[in-house]
Amino acid sequence: MGAMDTDATLSPLHRIAHLFEQLHADRLDTLAQIYAPQATFQDPFNRVQGLTAITAQFAHMYAKLHAPRFVVKDVTMQGAVGWMVWDFHFALRKGAPLRVIEGATRFRLDAQGLVVDHRDYWDACDFYATVPVLGAVVRRLKRAAAA
Repeated sequence: MGAMDTDATLSPLHRIAHLFEQLHADRLDTLAQIYAPQATFQDPFNRVQGLTAITAQFAHMYAKLHAPRFVVKDVTMQGAVGWMVWDFHFALRKGAPLRVIEGATRFRLDAQGLVVDHRDYWDACDFYATVPVLGAVVRRLKRAAAA
């Protein structure tokens, strides 16, 4: 997926995946190319509505994490619902080890191919496990809960 063409003939979901792989803090204005004005966004920590609020969520991510980027591994579409499976690479601060969280996004698209509903699915414990001190506690809890 990483070497995806920028051809105008790409499906709406492939266009969205390509934009996510190319997204940077200084390119957040490109989100307007894929989200409907009143779209909703939800992940394990947030639920917001509207392009302005969604853009703010991504701006917050870029402000708090070092070198965040998405690597799209798979996309699939059925009707107006699409799924994107991804790895999210990031560091908690400059010089810290890079981490990877696996996740998936369910997109519901409108008739124009714009996202009207974006819902991320990923294990928040995977994120907490990257945080110093807290990470040791989370890893211990996960081991204790494992069968």
